[in-house]
Amino acid sequence: MGTILTLEAALAARAALRVANQRLVFTNGHFDLLHVGHLDYLEKARALGDALYVGLNGDRSTARLKGAGRPLVPADERARLLAALIPVSAVLIFEDDTANELLRALQPEIYVKGGDYAHKVLPERPTVESYGGQVALIDYLPDHSTSALIARIRALPG
Repeated sequence: MGTILTLEAALAARAALRVANQRLVFTNGHFDLLHVGHLDYLEKARALGDALYVGLNGDRSTARLKGAGRPLVPADERARLLAALIPVSAVLIFEDDTANELLRALQPEIYVKGGDYAHKVLPERPTVESYGGQVALIDYLPDHSTSALIARIRALPG
């Protein structure tokens, strides 16, 4: 089970990983309404290294990027749920629109995002490549997205 860390604590834990010659995998996202698609993605990400840190978009960031009414679940609750998942080593809440600052600071060996970025610009790619990191794209579990789940809930009768 993972923990919720400040950047300072995450940097100390990252240093310990380096000393132990362990590979850090990092991903980030909103993880609003946690579902099995998220778990599948996190399991695949974790399999790429020795530890998985998850950057979690905070409430202000999620509202800016996802629109009115989001997030549905507050960041502290989303972080707690993520940290309880076996694949997750640590969760860091951040309010930026991209994870570039976290990536510059932590310099994970592998940065993971969803396969949908194969056909669009990944704003963190230049940062990861600047320190010699690797970007890995993981396909999502079909028909398992938060947006689809919200649409199904909205379609429920009365």
